[in-house]
Amino acid sequence: MSDHSASAATTIVKLEAHQVRPRPYCGGSGIARFRGTEHDDPYTPEDFVGSTTEVFSGGGVGLTRLADGALLRDAVADDPGAYLGQAHVDTWGAQTRLLTKLLSTDERLFVHAHPDDDFAADHLNAPCGKTESWVILDTVGDDPHVLLGFSRDVSTDELVDWFDTQDVEAMMAAMHRVSVRPGDCIHVPAGVPHGIGPGITLVELQQPADLSLLLEYRGFRGLERDSALLGLPVATAVDAFRRTAVTKDEIEVWRSKRSRADRLERLLPPIADTVYRAWRIHTGTAPETMSAGFAIIVVVSGEGELSSGVGTVTARRGQTFLVPYAAGPVSISSGLDVIWCAPPESR
Repeated sequence: MSDHSASAATTIVKLEAHQVRPRPYCGGSGIARFRGTEHDDPYTPEDFVGSTTEVFSGGGVGLTRLADGALLRDAVADDPGAYLGQAHVDTWGAQTRLLTKLLSTDERLFVHAHPDDDFAADHLNAPCGKTESWVILDTVGDDPHVLLGFSRDVSTDELVDWFDTQDVEAMMAAMHRVSVRPGDCIHVPAGVPHGIGPGITLVELQQPADLSLLLEYRGFRGLERDSALLGLPVATAVDAFRRTAVTKDEIEVWRSKRSRADRLERLLPPIADTVYRAWRIHTGTAPETMSAGFAIIVVVSGEGELSSGVGTVTARRGQTFLVPYAAGPVSISSGLDVIWCAPPESR
């Protein structure tokens, strides 16, 4: 085990802002407000937090570097037991099974979907697809909303025609429009077409893959027909989309949260548990302790401390932290409101 992984694998690690650039849509102002940083590039809508995942085009873009310059991906591979815990490694292998992002839209995000595991393996030679979930942090504007699933059955021919003609009006007219506000959570299974309206800042938990199939691409910087579907033929790519209607009851399930137990609120519906897990921790006047395990912490509000058996770090609104398994249980001090993101439970 190298020195950098020995050090980082036993301590809570503060993660600096890591906004990948450029992305094809405008955003990032909400991340700047949340983190208290400058917003100097309009095409930085996504902050990859504690990432061992690079973007589809490769080149190492998206990978988190630790304070000494080492890639987190390499550190985890060097000592997976310390970062992830042996039970996780035995169940899931030497992979985090999680990518956490901060995402902020300054324009409407294009209509798209992500492949599921089988499609990703069969057509993209990828180890996993991309199910994702959103925790809304902030909204700006009079009508914050997301587009989520088709409200009626849509034929393959319709999808192909919409893509060929870039009939965005028809795409959006066939989708559910769902209003959102801070504190809302939405689970988005792989294959479900979706988009995010402007003025929304959120925490996104997702499977660790950068695989997006864009039904809409015209008018977005750097996007064109040949790249919109990850190089796949249109007839193949549309098979990744859920074409049957999403019911309002399904949307209610995807928006449901667990009951809150004192200061600990379990986020996301049970169907997300096999992919990743999330908690909202409102400490109030007393600390809360979370069990040992790989996690990403997003501090939503307040100031305080995060403590483990090997040290303490100060924390405030807008900061993000990586917790390796070897750091042990973590105490979250009073006065902090945080989102705790974790991989699926080990068997």
